[in-house]
Amino acid sequence: MSEQTESGVETAWLTLPDLVEVLGEPLGRVRQRLDDAQLIGSRRGGVFAVPAVFLVEGEPLGSLRGTVFALRDAGLTDDEAIDWLLAVDDTIGRAPIAALLAGHKSEVRRIARTLS
Repeated sequence: MSEQTESGVETAWLTLPDLVEVLGEPLGRVRQRLDDAQLIGSRRGGVFAVPAVFLVEGEPLGSLRGTVFALRDAGLTDDEAIDWLLAVDDTIGRAPIAALLAGHKSEVRRIARTLS
């Protein structure tokens, strides 16, 4: 399953069995990573899945967790947070996830805190 959001990042979506395989961890550990906000996902198309772009070299992107907390603190649901991360943000000039992947977590989190 692949999806692109409003001129944003195109990404494959990984289901829980996919995550077990990619992360090389048991389902319980994958669920713990979701509970700890190391990853976030959405039930789009009826099946819970996580954007593959949230993983780097088989591990959750390190800067994602703190960014998810900032977005939740701003009042966004996980669905809204995912949409924001994948869509181009005019303030940043690219998708926030692209900025995180480039190492610009402070800029992304500063903007995330203003979304409330």
